[in-house]
Amino acid sequence: MHKIRLTVFQQTRDEPMGYFDTLCREWNISSDCIRLFENNEARIPSATHLLILGGPMSVNDEKEYPYLADEKNAIRSFVKSGKPVLGICLGAQLLAAAFGGKVYPYKKEIGWYEIRSLGSGIFKGFPSSFWAFQMHGETFDLPPDGRILCSGENVQNQALQIGSATGLQFHPEMTSDLIRRWIKDLPSAERDRISNDTEIHLTDCHSLCRTLAERFFMSEITQKNLKKIIRPKKNVITTDTGGSI
Repeated sequence: MHKIRLTVFQQTRDEPMGYFDTLCREWNISSDCIRLFENNEARIPSATHLLILGGPMSVNDEKEYPYLADEKNAIRSFVKSGKPVLGICLGAQLLAAAFGGKVYPYKKEIGWYEIRSLGSGIFKGFPSSFWAFQMHGETFDLPPDGRILCSGENVQNQALQIGSATGLQFHPEMTSDLIRRWIKDLPSAERDRISNDTEIHLTDCHSLCRTLAERFFMSEITQKNLKKIIRPKKNVITTDTGGSI
């Protein structure tokens, strides 16, 4: 098994790896987290996998955040070489923009929303629908070389694939602490609604994140090795054949 070298692009202090960090620690996967908000360069010298986290800025704000252009170049380089990329929220929009998709303001989504899976790409064998946390006010149009993997009722494009890269408009990495921090300034009624929904959906969200992470790393971790290093979990999302991946 080849050694996984994960590079993470972190846009802001308030949007860390979340549950992805828990999984990487469990699987002994080391990560090189590039804190772009501290003026670090978006570099990927020897990475085998690239994880791009979310942020409050727009992909169109390159004058204010010049590293956004570097991130798009890194995404294109990774896809050209066939290396896995996973973009979350802003990361998904960066993926779309890197290959010619338009990103623009649209309906805001804050809280838990039902997502419909089309059953392809990284979502092959997933349930037809699941719940995920959202915090965004922009959306993307599908680039010429992309395909949609998930859709939503309020915002249509929820996940896309371009070659070896997958982008998720939603946040599978959420933890209870992250959610509390993100919603603390919302009106009390909205905070209460989201908190109640979190009690219902967070455990399944962690199972979702676990399965997505396993598939993200699958190019380097064989299914046989996964069974050795990943302990069975309850409520794990399963494939069509009934086995967890």
